[in-house]
Amino acid sequence: MSQADKIPGLASDAVLKQSAPVPDSFVEVKGIDYSKDSAYNMTAIDLIASMKTMGFQGSSVGDACDIINKMRSWRGKHKSELEEHDIKGEFDDEGYQKSTIFMGYTSNLISSGLRDTLRFLVQHKMVSAIVSTAGGIEEDIIKCLAPTFMGEFSLPGKGLRDQGMNRIGNLLVPNDNYCKFEEWMVPILDKMLEEQQEELEKNGADAFDNTAGVWTPSKFIDRLGQEINDETSVLYWAHKNQIPIFCPALTDGSIGDMLFFHTFKASPRQLRLDIVADIRRINSMSMEANNAGMIILGGGLIKHHICNACLMRNGADFAVFINTGQEFDGSDAGARPDEAISWGKIKADAKQVKVYADVTVVFPLIVAATFAAQKP
Repeated sequence: MSQADKIPGLASDAVLKQSAPVPDSFVEVKGIDYSKDSAYNMTAIDLIASMKTMGFQGSSVGDACDIINKMRSWRGKHKSELEEHDIKGEFDDEGYQKSTIFMGYTSNLISSGLRDTLRFLVQHKMVSAIVSTAGGIEEDIIKCLAPTFMGEFSLPGKGLRDQGMNRIGNLLVPNDNYCKFEEWMVPILDKMLEEQQEELEKNGADAFDNTAGVWTPSKFIDRLGQEINDETSVLYWAHKNQIPIFCPALTDGSIGDMLFFHTFKASPRQLRLDIVADIRRINSMSMEANNAGMIILGGGLIKHHICNACLMRNGADFAVFINTGQEFDGSDAGARPDEAISWGKIKADAKQVKVYADVTVVFPLIVAATFAAQKP
């Protein structure tokens, strides 16, 4: 009697169930064999290529790199093939249509050392537009004025408060940094208000002109990039390369505090910012895009704002989400790309992936294997 004959039939059927034939399309799971010479001194491209068959989030990182390379390399028609009214969106140096790439990031990523990676992308014109939170704007400026320091996640809040230290995860920001930010900002706010008043007087206070004395948040942010004049700054390079930075919640942070205080100093006058003109601008960029890609680092406002802009063109063609959010609570922050497809924010046939990971861990790898694979 064989061993199988001794096993109870119910258990045998459950445990020893026969597999269906394995399809030829199946890919074998493999990792990195560090015993091979090829594993020594691997490039980022080779590392990511080896991770594609790793499984779990390692494979998702590989997919993200493939999608980013495809959105970057996509090319459409040459300008010479188009009617004049169809010449819109972005074109490469040779005159061929290329992807419009929207990048979004949350403020904690600017607080972290990932700021240098984000600055690299903007410095070399590798993205078309940015959406950030208010903290992502002010922390970039603050870092030009004074450094942020390493700390610990476990440091108690009360002790830090007594010392005038603000904790962002395991980072520490002395409160003096925000005082320096206020000292830097107030004269600029004064100049902005003066220029707005001059525009109003020139055009007439009652003139129905969206540009007369009313700035958009993106214009406000562009001006900060002009004023900071620091090559370590994301805003500086965005200004220099004319890459718009959108921030629909600009008042949700220290900048909001500064604007609030300024209303008392400048009373009865005050700065005016028009969010309607900015939503028209980003949505128009999306509608004019020949091909649209999204790289969204984090969740919340920055994620939805970009996705909603891409809805205006019936969906993005490429999408890479990287965050640690879960979808069980129905929040858009943790939603997978497939949910955005149901809304028309990503096309049904789009190349898309969500990487469940801390952005500071995986995005430097992704950039090393894509945007920075060759020297700009």
